[in-house]
Amino acid sequence: MLIKSSKSCTFGGESAKTMKKLIIASTSTVHGGKYLDYLLPTLAQHFEACDEILFIPYARPGGISHEAYTGKVREVFSTINKSVKGLHEYQNPAEAIRKAQGIFTGGGNTFLLVKQLYDNEVMSVLAEALNHGTPYLGTSAGSNITGISMQTTNDMPIVYPPSFATLGVIPFNLNPHYLDPDANSTHMGETRETRIKEFHAFNTIPVLGLREGSWLEVNNHTIVLKGPLTARLFLPNKEAEELNTETDLTFLGKL
Repeated sequence: MLIKSSKSCTFGGESAKTMKKLIIASTSTVHGGKYLDYLLPTLAQHFEACDEILFIPYARPGGISHEAYTGKVREVFSTINKSVKGLHEYQNPAEAIRKAQGIFTGGGNTFLLVKQLYDNEVMSVLAEALNHGTPYLGTSAGSNITGISMQTTNDMPIVYPPSFATLGVIPFNLNPHYLDPDANSTHMGETRETRIKEFHAFNTIPVLGLREGSWLEVNNHTIVLKGPLTARLFLPNKEAEELNTETDLTFLGKL
């Protein structure tokens, strides 16, 4: 099978080095901003060698159509001189992923996204492409699937995926859009921390609470927290820990 070179978004030969090149963001839109605008300088560099981005619109936020979602992404990526084509436009989605120069999976409903990836038989194909160096951007649901499982999503189970197992290209789970308890709120329901503790009653996978405006930068096996805010790390039977921006999270793969 042909693989991507770590130095280029074009197909390489036998000497092509394999490595991960991922941007895993909590959100596509920060408060007061426009779609992806806070990430555009980073994305221009991340996808520098790519002319075209393959967009996976399966998560369909708010029930938006694949066509409308792809059009929204196409408009934004045109500002950094990248063309965009939706995965739904291909008769053979697996082949489209294998040949993609760069890939973006947008946010929406993680249950729907995971079901569609399995239904179209591309979950393992996508994981292989990312492990072989295809530059990838994930936001929200598209970030959830980079972890070991989707079980720490905030989304409603609107459809039933055949498995909760996801790409596993990072050695832990994410909770995008992580929210801290609001002492002034009258809402007495569960906090995100409470729900993650419920997950850890049955699972040992580390969970990173990723706040809005933060992202992970993955280069091969190195994972670094980026953005202006701290992230919150949850391990089973331990107190949650605040991690400063620029923290190297690679150690989580050894736990």
